[in-house]
Amino acid sequence: MFSKVPLEIGRINKEDINKEILRAALVAELDAISLYEQMAEIAKDEEVKRVLLDVAKEEKTHIGEFQTLLLKIDEQQVEELEAGRKEVEEELQD
Repeated sequence: MFSKVPLEIGRINKEDINKEILRAALVAELDAISLYEQMAEIAKDEEVKRVLLDVAKEEKTHIGEFQTLLLKIDEQQVEELEAGRKEVEEELQD
């Protein structure tokens, strides 16, 4: 993503705007985690590596914050998240 918000604000229904903002924020945080962890993996300096991994961990907290808000306002997301959890549990029982 790298600094480009993937939302076309004019095309989003007013009642969905907050959901889409939160989803874009989740995508940005996931991108940041991936980037920081990859950079930490190749960093030569242990202090640089340690700080990158610490920042990546903070981004994971941000995901929790955004997801919590999204789940408060999107009942269907809650239902589908639970359905996905159940599917994985069933698949892993075999």
